[in-house]
Amino acid sequence: MKKGIHPTFYTDAVVTCACGNTWTTGSTRKTIHTEVCSRCHPFYTGEQARIVDTEGQVDRFYRKLQARQSYVDQKKSREEARTSLERPLVELNLGTRPTEALAKAGLTNVGHVLALLEKGESALLSVEGFGRKSLIDLKKALRNLGYQLPAAADEVAV
Repeated sequence: MKKGIHPTFYTDAVVTCACGNTWTTGSTRKTIHTEVCSRCHPFYTGEQARIVDTEGQVDRFYRKLQARQSYVDQKKSREEARTSLERPLVELNLGTRPTEALAKAGLTNVGHVLALLEKGESALLSVEGFGRKSLIDLKKALRNLGYQLPAAADEVAV
């Protein structure tokens, strides 16, 4: 071991906690000051309700938690609004002719179209002025917006 490169080791170093508890230990420092010890820490005392908050870390954590929860709630509400059955067919941007043909048949929102699609593609193709290409575009637009198409809509009508 080299001489003169090691710090001085004090066997009677005094540790003082913020709660007033003191004890001696060995250290390279003569006095040590701590904020929490085994006498005042909530884990050791059983006071889990009391949280030691230094520099507002707990408050900052709860603010982040609240921000995350509000973000999740907003995302969920946007997703529900996105797949609303009351959405007008005009918002699907199918074109003027297919939208007017569906409106003439009394189908003005996505809920009406999905109800008719449950009967199969042929029910929607029976609407005057609404053809196969319009049906393909309609189904593609509904899938892109996150709507679940009925199983009968996947059956190809000839």
